Amino acid sequence: MMIEKKKILLSGITATGNLTIANYIGAIKNMVKLQDKYTSYIFIADLHALTLPIDPKVLAENRKNIFALYLACGIDTNKTTLFYQSDVIEHGMMNWLILSQTTIGELSRMTQFKDKSTKVKTSNGMETIPTGLLMYPTLMVGDILLYNADIIPVGIDQKQHIELTRDIASRLNNKFNVEFSVPEPFIPEIGAKIMSLTDPTKKMSKSDTNPKSSIYLLDNPDDAYKKIMKAVTDSEGKIYISENKPGITNLLSIYSALKNISLKEAEELFKDKNYGEFKHEVGMTVKEFLTNIQEKYHKYYQIIDSEAIKGAEKASLVAKENLAKLMKGMGL
Repeated sequence: MMIEKKKILLSGITATGNLTIANYIGAIKNMVKLQDKYTSYIFIADLHALTLPIDPKVLAENRKNIFALYLACGIDTNKTTLFYQSDVIEHGMMNWLILSQTTIGELSRMTQFKDKSTKVKTSNGMETIPTGLLMYPTLMVGDILLYNADIIPVGIDQKQHIELTRDIASRLNNKFNVEFSVPEPFIPEIGAKIMSLTDPTKKMSKSDTNPKSSIYLLDNPDDAYKKIMKAVTDSEGKIYISENKPGITNLLSIYSALKNISLKEAEELFKDKNYGEFKHEVGMTVKEFLTNIQEKYHKYYQIIDSEAIKGAEKASLVAKENLAKLMKGMGL
């Protein structure tokens, strides 16, 4: 009897800012859930963190925190290859090979490049766009093709990058006969895009300058509860899912994701509650979740160095093989 080979899943979080509950709901939660179904490669994207200026000490702290939080959230290194991107040097070489097969036009049309490049200014008001901002997508394409990944868990805002990866994978396959998988995005139904607590029309971000906008995984649980209680909603006083009620819908999304129920089930639970009762229940759920995660985080922080070495060794074996395949195809 022939055993079907598991498909390959790959994902990573950039080592900038502090991880939020949105990172957990939109990405990490699904990585944990899917690691039994797929052969998983999960990494801390510390090379991507260099796209914009970052203090070396902050980067060093961020990457360790993310590694420990991955473990605390349920990433199992017996099932998943967990590593730092920079520990596998093939990522840089793969990026260069892919860059040689792209155009400035297709990279400059990426929505995230256009959005972020308009925000980068010097003190004299002149725009100074880092080259890394333009090349970010090709590094991401390289990350995916190095492990010949089939499934990529992403937020809605990253879908365009997966579409570019699909185009480039097909391009390389046709041109160099290398047979890379053409990956599919995995976007969760619940909580795919968690919004800011202070402005629920914008997504929650780990780089937000207003700490009240986000629930961070390393927030004091009591402080996180207070943030939920002060979250922006509306004045109607009724709890239901609607595009016209982004604050309420956002809190329902957070609650449903942490409780592993549907958005509709969450709506039904709270339809007869007032806003104070509703926020209290959501806040207590968040507080309990953070308390549990942080207990595990402090335990796992002690072993991340040894786990990172093991993960990089395993990842490198696969990365070397897929890099060599493309190099040979390109005549190197």
